[in-house]
Amino acid sequence: MKKVLLILMCCMAIQSVHAQDTPKWADKAKKAVFSIVTYDKENKIKNTGNGFYINNNGTALSDYSLFEDAERAVIINADGKELPVTRIAGANSMYDVIKFRTETEKKITALKVATQPAAVGETVYLLPYSTQKAATCQTGKVTQVDTIADKAYYYTLTMTTSDKTVSCPIMNANGEVLGLIQKSASEEDKESYAIGASYGESLSISPLSANDINLNKIGIAKALPETEDQALVYLYMSSSQMDAKNYLATLNDFLQAYPNSTEGYTRRAGYYMNIGDDEHNALAEADLKKAMDVSGNKTEGQYNVAKIIYSYCINLEEGKKAYGDWSYDKALNIIREAIATDAQPVYIQLEGDILFAMRNYTDAYKSYEQVNQTPLASAATFYSAAKTKQLIEGTEMNEVIALMDSAIARFTPPYTSEAAPYFYERAEMKAQTGKYREAVVDYDKFYDAIGGRVTAAFYLQREQAEIQCKMYQQAINDIDKAVEMSPENVEMWIEKGSVHLRVGQFNEAVEALKKAISLDPKAAAAYRMLGYCQVQQKNNKEACTNFAKAKELGDTVVDSLIQKYCK
Repeated sequence: MKKVLLILMCCMAIQSVHAQDTPKWADKAKKAVFSIVTYDKENKIKNTGNGFYINNNGTALSDYSLFEDAERAVIINADGKELPVTRIAGANSMYDVIKFRTETEKKITALKVATQPAAVGETVYLLPYSTQKAATCQTGKVTQVDTIADKAYYYTLTMTTSDKTVSCPIMNANGEVLGLIQKSASEEDKESYAIGASYGESLSISPLSANDINLNKIGIAKALPETEDQALVYLYMSSSQMDAKNYLATLNDFLQAYPNSTEGYTRRAGYYMNIGDDEHNALAEADLKKAMDVSGNKTEGQYNVAKIIYSYCINLEEGKKAYGDWSYDKALNIIREAIATDAQPVYIQLEGDILFAMRNYTDAYKSYEQVNQTPLASAATFYSAAKTKQLIEGTEMNEVIALMDSAIARFTPPYTSEAAPYFYERAEMKAQTGKYREAVVDYDKFYDAIGGRVTAAFYLQREQAEIQCKMYQQAINDIDKAVEMSPENVEMWIEKGSVHLRVGQFNEAVEALKKAISLDPKAAAAYRMLGYCQVQQKNNKEACTNFAKAKELGDTVVDSLIQKYCK
């Protein structure tokens, strides 16, 4: 009898310890904890770990390293049911925490994130993943609390944990989640660490997250930022960063969240158009129609649709038939409908762009001229007008240069790289009209605006303008820079020889021309010019040999030199 009583007393003691270690809320709370399996691109298991829900909409936390380089993931809940991870909602690799969403069942048990941090010395409970009916908790004490962000904390605990408990929740006595366990340096370590759940909960996708290296290492689709404006920026940034599958998923998410967004439909239409087959073009056409239907501002909808049809046409491969009735004419008709209702300068600018693409330069110029009388006028709009005016037959080049003057007047010194292309274009135009000294000034301003980061071709162009206005030393300096930057370019060496020849530096000219011939023994012009240098040096015999070689190689200019010096 005494033996039986002793056994019962021991059992009661064990139950008492279990009751102390495992609070009443644990059996329900454990249903929020799940196992995670991630898979690589070959659909092979990559990692396994833990996580837990923090709201009833399927939002959960786990460790970032579990998801790194994963293409998909599933969770296995406490009832043994498998659910896919659908979206990544935020991540931080430094603190090794990730927020994500899963498909949801009718009812999800989620843990409530503690609004107040644990205190040093407070008892906390580690709630592991378990499919058993009864929950068991491991206890420990908080020894240090560090603040890592606004209302976000990092805990040091007296608790020995293992890899199997990484990302399991640490709870307070009220059943609120304080944090998630992080990987320990050693399973014998008497201390453990937990990143605060409030920090994980605060993670989000921002408009610039498309460039986030850590997020881009995860192949699973990302959630959208919280507002429509931010989501639109994110869509724009994502278009060049995401693979096609995830970008389409993001577009679909956006339209599900904002079903009346004209821009959402036109962006998805653009995605379908880029695929290019009739099936996807039909989907694009449906989206363009929807964009017009949902637009609260009819003219804005017309503008967006006209713009995307214009973009489709301008990128259509030469010789390829357009889909359906998509054409410049259709885009032009749509934008002109918008202009008839509301003549916004940006609409008129698009009209000009479409007309330019149709090579109707006269009417395109009229559109650009209208824009330049509005607050939308800019260096770019004056440049558009200038280039269009240049293509109209009979235009005086000075009129084109005047438009470029207006473009450049939109900038103020000191000029930056933004202004550089306009100076370069005006320099080219001035050189074409014989205003070589003015062209050199513009080339110099272009050079300064981009901090001297120019090519050999630029030095050659400026040198040719300098020669024409007899700036010989500057021309020599530029051609020297050109050959220094492209020492294997035969034409550069021939031009160098020509410059020295022009100023009577025959020794330098001979050296340059011989270098050109060594690079290309069939460079006929180099033999002719070398021969002329040798005539100037009273070396007619060698000169005539080189004239004959130039003639043999097909040079037609050399005949007069042979007649004059070799008879």
